[in-house]
Amino acid sequence: MWDTKRKNGRVLVAFGLTIVFLTIHSSFLPRYLDNTIPTPRQCASLRASLEPSSDFIASRNTLGSDRFVEGTPPVLIRNAKILTGARNGTEIVFGDILLDKGLVIGVGYIPNALTRLPHLRVVDAGGKWISPGIVDAHSHLGVYSAPALNGASDGNSMKSPIQPWLRSLDGLNTHDDAYKLAIAGGVTTAQILPGSANNIGGQAFLIKLRPTAERSASAMLLEPPLTLLLNSSDTRPKYRHMKHACGENPSRSYGQTRMDSAWEFRRAYDQARQIKEAQDSFCAAAEQGLWDGQTPFPENLQREALVDVLRGRVKLSVHCYEAVDLDALMRLSNEFKFPIASIHHAGETYLVPDLLKKAWGGVPSIALFASNFRKKREAYRGSEFAPRILADNGLPVIMKSDHPVLNSRHLMYEAQQAHYYSLNPALALASVTAVPANALGVGWRVGMLASGYDADLVIWDSHPLALGATPVQVYIDGIPQLSSPAMLHKPAPFQDVPVTPSWEQEVKDTIKFEGLPPLAGRSTTGSVLFVNVSQVWTRGGGGGAVTSLLTADEPAHDWQVLVQRGAIQCFARADARRGECAARGYSADAQIVDLMGGALAPGLTTFGSDLGLSAIMLEPSTTDGRVFDPLTMVVPSILGDSVIRAVDGLQFGGRNTLYAYRGGVTTAVVAPMGHGFLQGLSVAFATGASNALVHGAILKSETALHISVHSEMLASVSTQIGALRNLLFSRSSLGAWSRVKNGEIPLVIKVHNADIMATLLHLKGEFDALSTSSLRMTFAGATEAHLLAAEIGAAGVSVILAPARPYPATWDQRRILPGPPLSRKTSVVTLLEHGVNVALGVQSDYDARNARFELAWAALDSDGVIDHKTAMALSTNNMDKALGLDHITLHGEDLVIYQGGGVFDFDSKVIGVASGRRAVVELF
Repeated sequence: MWDTKRKNGRVLVAFGLTIVFLTIHSSFLPRYLDNTIPTPRQCASLRASLEPSSDFIASRNTLGSDRFVEGTPPVLIRNAKILTGARNGTEIVFGDILLDKGLVIGVGYIPNALTRLPHLRVVDAGGKWISPGIVDAHSHLGVYSAPALNGASDGNSMKSPIQPWLRSLDGLNTHDDAYKLAIAGGVTTAQILPGSANNIGGQAFLIKLRPTAERSASAMLLEPPLTLLLNSSDTRPKYRHMKHACGENPSRSYGQTRMDSAWEFRRAYDQARQIKEAQDSFCAAAEQGLWDGQTPFPENLQREALVDVLRGRVKLSVHCYEAVDLDALMRLSNEFKFPIASIHHAGETYLVPDLLKKAWGGVPSIALFASNFRKKREAYRGSEFAPRILADNGLPVIMKSDHPVLNSRHLMYEAQQAHYYSLNPALALASVTAVPANALGVGWRVGMLASGYDADLVIWDSHPLALGATPVQVYIDGIPQLSSPAMLHKPAPFQDVPVTPSWEQEVKDTIKFEGLPPLAGRSTTGSVLFVNVSQVWTRGGGGGAVTSLLTADEPAHDWQVLVQRGAIQCFARADARRGECAARGYSADAQIVDLMGGALAPGLTTFGSDLGLSAIMLEPSTTDGRVFDPLTMVVPSILGDSVIRAVDGLQFGGRNTLYAYRGGVTTAVVAPMGHGFLQGLSVAFATGASNALVHGAILKSETALHISVHSEMLASVSTQIGALRNLLFSRSSLGAWSRVKNGEIPLVIKVHNADIMATLLHLKGEFDALSTSSLRMTFAGATEAHLLAAEIGAAGVSVILAPARPYPATWDQRRILPGPPLSRKTSVVTLLEHGVNVALGVQSDYDARNARFELAWAALDSDGVIDHKTAMALSTNNMDKALGLDHITLHGEDLVIYQGGGVFDFDSKVIGVASGRRAVVELF
């Protein structure tokens, strides 16, 4: 009895001290969610399980999904190959799938009794693949809307580094043009995060992407937390979501150091801890019958979400790259005892897997890009092999978009690349379905296909891990989302999981060199005999059209190709090599390389990024810097009328440049860095050269003159056109402008808007009518060029599409031709059909390495219109013509060496370059 009184006394003392503390410290004065006095039931809710009960699941299976739309008919999809996501993602069911009341009713064999539902719609999948709907764990859909306009950008608040009270839902634009694009890529669920400018940016929310009858942001929510008070009858507790950020972004936004950031986190969590302890003391007293019915429950509206983090009721997503930040994050989670659901961007996580296992409450999932690295210091050691290495160490891997950094429509492409670089195929598919769903606390209803799960699925035209896989239909809550989708007919090999190359040595080197493995190859001027060759493509050493050395009637065979000093000396079938190749210099001591059915093909040319002028985009000291724009800036008098040349600022050996080289891109064309009207003269250089003095490093020092015309500049569009008109028609034009007027070099205009292009075409017509030479004009960017395809073709203007796959990022780019499944044709096909010389460019340095996959994707999306030769031309002959390289006399050519397959295959990898320009063979 005495012990009980003493215990009750301690509780009363603790409760009294808590109330005194809260009264004295004004920052913790009570804030109320309503005007009623809380009851002990509020204490009970703190411990209520957030996992759905078996009773709830049973009721849901009977009544249907909370997102079911009355009147939606049941759907039976027959004759499919279903990737259910079960058995660690390995299960494949051949059969049918039944959807009703917003749920999956059955998968595989569907009893006849279940197929007698009224108004049942039957869909024949024709043996196609079905996967769960894609879950994007890191998206800014709706808060960074397309097209980007000042009134529709709500991703970051710059009020304070710590803002857990903000909610992305309050800025969710329901008119974002990207929703339908993401659905067309198979995305059905997304976590909408605040931006990363703050250490604590606010609360995130899960949404389903389909349109709703209510047309509100709230109606899109999946598992809305009770704190939103949307439905008073819904009393089931649910997880909340929140965004944190470490490293460069908050430091850059608020002038912090990492030490400042760590303290901001600790101070915020210490305040939340004190509130939590006050609540626990209150509830302990109430549960002992010591609550007076009048004393309010202690809470703080600005900190209540952080208190929920400490209670494990928030799925926390943390933007964090480097080991130093990850270490601080692990210490923070253990100091304040809260779990971390997922770490995002996570560039160095693969280097410290054991550290991540120290997170309080369990191992976090790791959300990654596939190849988007090196734009800032903390991303410099990012690796394409990170998913594989993390999986080998038992950490769950998520591939994410960070939309609009990457268009979430192509999130499956991130999983495809992860698989290409050796992530297990089941884990690659799970990285955009089950794993993000589990990390977000909704793995019991989305991310898999099984009885009782949400009726979210994608029917694909090929295996979803095959390059260019395109949805045939997308269901969200059992409702089909694509109206009259354009159907593609994919080749048979694309119906199977791609057989990807071996990367075992590269994985070991990545770990050994902490993300910075040596990228230089081994060069030889001697003889190299390539055996087991299936394709040989060449441009004849002089920049001509791409042609095959094997005639059309020659079957794929065991060919052998002899190369000396980087040039092909002979090619023959295996049984003939001793004759023909011996006569041309074959010797027994030649190095023999087995291409395993691989190919030799011309090196590709990239354009559109700052490759060669920038090592780390956001680190000014690693770039050439921005040029002065005479239209919008005061240009130093010392420059006079000179036009800036990119060749003068070239940097060789950058990692993005060398990765492009190792990806089959042997030539890069880059213009001076700048976003104003006048950029300057571009240069063409060899990506594999070590410096500008190496023979063949500079292919052409001045290729084209580059300007930009767009509506986002300080000067009006009409002012920009007026300046161009003056430069073209002024008799005093000298130097570069004189060469443009004489037709010696092209004028490359970065422009996206069709109306501006129309004005430029009219200006070209005026010039050509008054001049003895025709103006060589190229549109770069050119998102809306398809609207003027006939006029552009008639004017003889070239087009470089960048990005290759369109996105309505700005007002000038809003009228895209999206391609299948949303449109039958693509911009590439439309332009080619009108005789336009069209090429494919890039926008980011890191993406140059993926040029060959972009060409393959363009061919696949053309549904047979673009053949192998035409696809190659998009980054060779056509690019050369558009940029003024078509008249260069090249002494030899660069042939890229592919092992295991052809230029466009996920089966192949680049293992070297046979450079006739430099008279060497370089093997990686």
